[in-house]
Amino acid sequence: MNQPLTRRQMLRTACAATAFVGIAPRLTRLRAAEPAQYELPKLPYAFDALEPAIDAATMQLHYEKHHQAYIDNLNKALADQPDLRSLPIAELVRGLVPGKSPAALVNHGGGHLNHTMFWESLRAPRADNRPEKSLSELIARAFKTFDAFREQFTKTALGRFGSGWAWLALDERQKLIIRDTLNQESPLMFAQQPLLGLDVWEHAYYLKYQNRRADYIAAWWSVVNWETVAARFDKATSK
Repeated sequence: MNQPLTRRQMLRTACAATAFVGIAPRLTRLRAAEPAQYELPKLPYAFDALEPAIDAATMQLHYEKHHQAYIDNLNKALADQPDLRSLPIAELVRGLVPGKSPAALVNHGGGHLNHTMFWESLRAPRADNRPEKSLSELIARAFKTFDAFREQFTKTALGRFGSGWAWLALDERQKLIIRDTLNQESPLMFAQQPLLGLDVWEHAYYLKYQNRRADYIAAWWSVVNWETVAARFDKATSK
């Protein structure tokens, strides 16, 4: 007897079709109490809260224009698909496969989720900004030292040619890894759980840093919200 499709397989099949025909009844339990359309999440701080690492003008443009554009285009792509539009954004993105799912969903669904996580991962600058002991020890165990982790993550972010993201994530075995993704792809699309993402698209830093991506990355470390990262790790590993 054929085995029933998993939830992930069903999502991928639905999203890959040229014309969607809806989601099987078992997916209705995934529907969240969300608005009829995806909306821009409230920024948890003022535009100038991250200065001098990230300037207010960049924050406002990045949030109000770039993130909003991903949401608008995602809603447009799902205008006739209320079953998909009712999914929490992470569930929608988890079911997408780059190169197979519609590009509009990969680009704009990933863009919405990645930016939402990005805002949540930032806070006012702190000197010698590091995670609390438990997470710091886990990172050091995975990458030899915390400083070695920072060096490897920075190298990955600098090495992302063109537009994309650098990530700290958990792989399918719940092992900490560093990786990058192209454009607005998310580790969720590769069965990995994102914990911390750095946006290295030029729109994230060009007003202040121009072509100096290295300076932007160096400043970004001071505004990482490690409490949020730790909470994501705890949630992902408690399942």
